[in-house]
Amino acid sequence: MKNLRKTLLLALVTFSTVPVFAQHASWIWYPGDFDIYMSNVMQNRRTERGSFFPVFWKMDSHYVLVDFHKEFTLSQPEEVRLYVEGTYNVKIDGQAISGFPKSIQIPAGKHKLSLKVYNQAHVPAIYVKGETVVSDETWLTTFEDKEWIDASGKTSDKSGTTFVSAGSWNFNDPARLPSAFKLPTVPQSALKTEKAGSGYVADFGKETFGFIKVHGLKGKGRLSLYYGESKEESLSTAKCETLDDLDIDLSVKRDSIMPLSKAFRYVNFQPGAGVSADSISMLYEYAPVTERGSFKSSDAELNRIYDVAKYTFHLNTREFFIDGIKRDRWVWSGDAYQSYLMNYYSFFDAPTVKRTLLAQRGKDPVTAHINTIMDYSFYWFLGIYDYYKFTGDQKFVQDVYPRMQSLMTYIDGRKNKNGLLEWMPGDWIFIDWADKLSKDGEVSFEQLLYARSLETMALCARLANDADGAARYDQQAKVLKARIFELYWNQTKSALVHSRVDDKQTDNVTRYANMFGIFFDYFTPEQKLAVKKNVLLNNEVAKITTPYMRFYELEALCAMGEQPYVLKEMKSYWGGMLKLGATSFWEEYNPDKKGTEHLAMYGRPFGKSLCHAWGASPVYLLGKYYLGVQPTTPGYETYIIEPNLGGLAWMEGKVPTANGDITVYCSKKEIRVSAATGTGTLKINSKTKPVVKGAEVKEIARGKYEVTIEKGKDYTVKYTG
Repeated sequence: MKNLRKTLLLALVTFSTVPVFAQHASWIWYPGDFDIYMSNVMQNRRTERGSFFPVFWKMDSHYVLVDFHKEFTLSQPEEVRLYVEGTYNVKIDGQAISGFPKSIQIPAGKHKLSLKVYNQAHVPAIYVKGETVVSDETWLTTFEDKEWIDASGKTSDKSGTTFVSAGSWNFNDPARLPSAFKLPTVPQSALKTEKAGSGYVADFGKETFGFIKVHGLKGKGRLSLYYGESKEESLSTAKCETLDDLDIDLSVKRDSIMPLSKAFRYVNFQPGAGVSADSISMLYEYAPVTERGSFKSSDAELNRIYDVAKYTFHLNTREFFIDGIKRDRWVWSGDAYQSYLMNYYSFFDAPTVKRTLLAQRGKDPVTAHINTIMDYSFYWFLGIYDYYKFTGDQKFVQDVYPRMQSLMTYIDGRKNKNGLLEWMPGDWIFIDWADKLSKDGEVSFEQLLYARSLETMALCARLANDADGAARYDQQAKVLKARIFELYWNQTKSALVHSRVDDKQTDNVTRYANMFGIFFDYFTPEQKLAVKKNVLLNNEVAKITTPYMRFYELEALCAMGEQPYVLKEMKSYWGGMLKLGATSFWEEYNPDKKGTEHLAMYGRPFGKSLCHAWGASPVYLLGKYYLGVQPTTPGYETYIIEPNLGGLAWMEGKVPTANGDITVYCSKKEIRVSAATGTGTLKINSKTKPVVKGAEVKEIARGKYEVTIEKGKDYTVKYTG
């Protein structure tokens, strides 16, 4: 298996279509290392009431010694400047240059430039800039693993060292070291203040994130800042989740910026005796992504839901996609998987998806599930194939495929005697935050995700030219799917039961496996209808109260054409949070709770996150199932547009792709479409044959029509909805 992974890793480099010389230089490093390093930095910023709160899973580190090289042919001599983060040596054609040169002269002809870099504290990285010789992802790099390979890979030297393509984040300024990377900030002021204790509470108007700046700070004593996503939290000096306590000794006024960014709307500023300040403001910290996707409709409340969802998602888009900005501020795989999908319908920021996937996976050997959670390992697999489906970036799949193999090998090694997965020491079976949700025995939800992950492995194996692996994973998936329906389908209940204990079905039916089975398309048409009636629309089956799983429940209903029902649910659920004053969407919402009960979670009065990425799912649902845009081949080479008003009078919006936007307007009588990419198929349900200029309308079934959408053209379709 190890040799196969090495062979594939070598092969993928050969397939690169990057030109020999790029026009712009960039900082480069061993692939995945900076992603891992930066995720460690970010995730270890979490505090609770001033105490450091580290993650509780294994954290990997970067390789401390890395070799970089590039072969090239120069038509004339060239001066090349060198910038390096770490201690290094430089070789031309294998001959070392003394000292630590900042620039070198390379004569005309064919040459090999090599830099070997050591850095224990930060990621070994280089920036090389000449007229034609520049550092980019075409450079090869190794951590000196010295493993011989049973293949004639072009990127292996005579020592057997494995070289792979370098990684980068498009850091193009040689003066700015990668280790010094920070997100940008902009100043913002509080909207109002209200006296409290010896100080005041500053209200910044809505949920936000950044660094508090204290202006004109002076005196000797203690300054305390208590942060709150709610006013109640900021006023609770004994129970608020985050705070800053500073010992001040300043004889003259000085501005001071807090060392760590925080999530808040309210800040309770309490100076002790002998301490004073003129005012406080904030430096709002943000990810510089472009808001490309949009949605607007005849329903003002729905428009507000969309806008707040997108703001929620942007707040949780940072160096990586995180779960929540107050806590945990970690890269959870289940949360991130939903963020990827929302991203494809809002920012379409492919680099952040890749960074997050690489950071989550870490390095071999695999010793635990991602985030220690069984289901979160499976979401990681699903995220990779979705990335390929939306972007068409086959090279990334090829790059990460060996890491997919080793994680799947770990999972395959944990099957029980029935060939199924159940809890083992070190595992956390999460599924959802729900009262009385059993995790005992062989849970059907986990087997369903396992089957889908094996299907993903087969697809990615084909992309990585691993025919044997593709056949093996495909067979595994088929066997497991058959076993799922043999062991979990209950004909009387017309649903998959939740689990098996002691080799017997339990009586419990939950929504989880059943709703995933719908949009995984695992059910027959008859089974889908039965599941919709007996599970999804059955109030006697335990309801879902987290936006996390409402995401999938509503997706399953949309996939079955229940957009009018889902629209009412969105307005009730997300609209319910807005009616309670939410300015971003929460980790959990139960309409049966009252007052400050909405702020509590985990046994703490303010434990709940009021800005959680998984609360932003309307962004995805409205783009995919109302505007109705989704790719049918990778990278939107082909796609469908199937608008569904779901009870709206009209709607309009944009869905971004790698090569431009797809714009849709739909009312009860007219559809307007334009696209900057691929070839689309507009699907229309109409009582009479639609009319459109410059395109053919095809009837594919009674009342169902299709129009081909070509890149760069505008279409106006008249129909009877």
